[in-house]
Amino acid sequence: MTSTADRETLPSDVIPVHYDLDLIKLDLSAFTYDGQVSISLEFKQQASSIFLNCKELLLHGGRLIVDGSDSDINISKIECDKKAEVAKLSLERPTPGSGMGVLEINFSGSINHEMAGFYRSAYKNVEGKDDWMFSTQFESCDARRAFPCFDEPNLKATYDFSITVPENFTALSNQPVKESISLGDGLKKVSFERVPKMSTYLLAWACGEFEYVEDFTDHEYEGRGKLPVRVYTTKGLKEQGHFALHNAKKIVDYFSEIFHIDYPLPKVDLLAVHEFSHGAMENWGLITYRTTAVLFDEKTSDSRYKNRVAYVVAHELAHQWFGNLVTMDWWSELWLNEGFATWVGWYAIDHFYPEWDVWGQFVTQESLQTAFALDGLRGSHPIEVPVKNALDIDQIFDHISYLKGSGTIRMLSSHLGVETFLLGVSKYLKRHAYGNATTVDLWAALSEEAKTDVAAFMSNWIKSIGFPVLTVTEKLGHIIVEQKRFLSTGDVKPEEDQTTWWVPLFLSEKSFTTGSENTTALMSKEATIKGIDTNCYKFNNNQNGFYRVNYPAERLVKLGEMRKQLSVADRIGLIADAAAMALSGLGSTTGLLSFLAALKDEESYLVWAELIEQLGRLRSVFSESSQDIRDGLKRFTLDLVTPAVEKIGWEYGEDEDFLTGRLRALLISTAGGSGHKGVIAEAQRRFELFTSGKDKSTIHPNLRLAVFRIAIAEGGQEEYDAILNEYLSTSAIDGKEICLSALGRVRKPELIQRFLELMLSDKVKTQDKHTPAISLSNNIHARHALWEFIRKNWETIYKQLSGNMVVLDRFLKNSLNKFVSLDVKEDIEKFFVDKDTHGFEKGLAIISDSIKGNANWVQRDQEDVRKWVKELVKT
Repeated sequence: MTSTADRETLPSDVIPVHYDLDLIKLDLSAFTYDGQVSISLEFKQQASSIFLNCKELLLHGGRLIVDGSDSDINISKIECDKKAEVAKLSLERPTPGSGMGVLEINFSGSINHEMAGFYRSAYKNVEGKDDWMFSTQFESCDARRAFPCFDEPNLKATYDFSITVPENFTALSNQPVKESISLGDGLKKVSFERVPKMSTYLLAWACGEFEYVEDFTDHEYEGRGKLPVRVYTTKGLKEQGHFALHNAKKIVDYFSEIFHIDYPLPKVDLLAVHEFSHGAMENWGLITYRTTAVLFDEKTSDSRYKNRVAYVVAHELAHQWFGNLVTMDWWSELWLNEGFATWVGWYAIDHFYPEWDVWGQFVTQESLQTAFALDGLRGSHPIEVPVKNALDIDQIFDHISYLKGSGTIRMLSSHLGVETFLLGVSKYLKRHAYGNATTVDLWAALSEEAKTDVAAFMSNWIKSIGFPVLTVTEKLGHIIVEQKRFLSTGDVKPEEDQTTWWVPLFLSEKSFTTGSENTTALMSKEATIKGIDTNCYKFNNNQNGFYRVNYPAERLVKLGEMRKQLSVADRIGLIADAAAMALSGLGSTTGLLSFLAALKDEESYLVWAELIEQLGRLRSVFSESSQDIRDGLKRFTLDLVTPAVEKIGWEYGEDEDFLTGRLRALLISTAGGSGHKGVIAEAQRRFELFTSGKDKSTIHPNLRLAVFRIAIAEGGQEEYDAILNEYLSTSAIDGKEICLSALGRVRKPELIQRFLELMLSDKVKTQDKHTPAISLSNNIHARHALWEFIRKNWETIYKQLSGNMVVLDRFLKNSLNKFVSLDVKEDIEKFFVDKDTHGFEKGLAIISDSIKGNANWVQRDQEDVRKWVKELVKT
């Protein structure tokens, strides 16, 4: 390896130009394969060895053919550094110092079951029998797990790929099939058209017994006509691909239009994969998805998955330009891929589904608040984070790269104007097409288009950890605004508050008195804004900025009184900011509760979603306080939701809009969880009819999770067994996820143990093990049992999940971040002190920070909360 100040990379003696990869022998019983790869190389300087990446492969030797030479150079020795995942190929004689050649290597590999590299996914086929499908997942560093290669994002090359598969299989790759030749013995060799220059992590292939639904773009592409768009599934599922297909064909055209660059490949394939570590993967021309992120059944699916499918399809298609056509130079700039694709994915869905209030959704826990929660911890990291060794990259595939990245892009695009911003993006894409680029390159293109120095005011947002909170002090005719770094633990040290962010204030014109100057941005630690109308102002209109605002208590009350004049996004932002101030100690929990109490006549689903999210967090954090606080917060929640849930009822209207349907499910779930007797009785009645088979239609698909949660929380063995049976037998795409989420609400100790054992069993796929963890950690009756179970079964958990560190890191963070005791924090830290934590050490730091913040909150505010509920919540 070559080490520089900022990264460890392969030596630059040779550069790959083209790969010819052939998988010639797949043993689908032993799950092994043989392959041959010929890599066209450009010689940059003389070398006696060639280094490339290799993981869990056997290299059988090979040779180097030098252009213009009479004799080949044989590989005399192969040494594999397992830790570095690098193979050193010693040569019989040195390479030339310039020119071209071809490196040929024969190798063998395994088709693993760890959702990385070339792997297999288990599923039940149309006959109900166990079966396998086969696909790849190479991002970030797992192409080397499938074939020897130069596995770095800026070592782009072209690709020819072929694979030998059973005759009854469909084989897919990035490009269309070039030819398929029958070999006899039930086999065929499928070869694909050449893939344009791209990074190794974007190469993909898949094979299995597939079927598909197909449509074509409306736009005609020069030399290619209307492009075929297909959604592939295993047999029996293709009809559930229509919604994704409907979106994909439109979004390809839309992105081609707004980026001013036609989609560059001749086809678009989307593939549903039965076991998947992430949500989806943007492989160029062959995008792979978790089934719940691409399949949707209008009759049986919960409508919230419709929202998910539309967005994830848009996100991955955005990558076909931003990430695939132009790729970040190194993993430290992952945010360039993910932050932009997240923002423009939402942008596209807002275009096609304006009635969904996408930007209102963006401000809730689905995006912005999740980013704030992580970035308010000491264990966070900058958007552009130093990555010295590429093997550490998996830990920054997180809410900072995706959600803070998209939040800052939304802030910048709102400031520049979206049209100007997209023209700058187009310039960036055209300038660096089929190559690699940096954040500086993006700023340069945007600066040219906007005629302003974007890097000057965005640099701190990308390179500094954290975000600011603006504290507002009102004076007669003016206000004073001060920015400081926000930490949820409330204990920012001076050395942690050195950054001065450029903060666009997004104050509306009506915030100012006549003739006063409209101040647009805060560019110092403190500023005075004159001419402000202190009766009518709000910072951060529509929550376009990535910062929080701490208003005086009286101002928060006034904003609450005028909330009907505010947008949905603004109302959500006020709730979230007030909650963050309570958590950190910059505000008060009783002030938050009083603010929430005024919102009981709210009608927006998205505002209710944020309100209930923050109330749920309050109840969770104060759950280990006294019984009177627990009971008081439960009654307060019930008081808030009762009028709304009784008004909305249980029945879905034929023409009811999407958000009203979501609101009904949310209110029923919350009311049932807060002790509403009527809701509980109705849920139990419907649950019995559904699980007994008497009337499967009695529970609307949108209400399965709500009803199941209420039934399991109020019930016992009978209800547990009924939902477990539904989990084991459901054919609904979202059914297993819903059942696992519901089962985690179980309260009886013996049933909690049963569920924990189920979680570790082979009945729960590795991709899904974080779902029970989330539900159990949110369950005050189960979270301590979950930690004890992890401690006792650590070796088994590590063995099951560490084959894919993304999965293990996600599992731990979701299991352990809800505790409120410093003793538990210390217990967790002591347990892991002598363990190998490489790959999830950042996750452990986040867990510690989260628990510390929760513990501080309870210690500081529990007496005030006790008095508040005693005085203001009726018994």
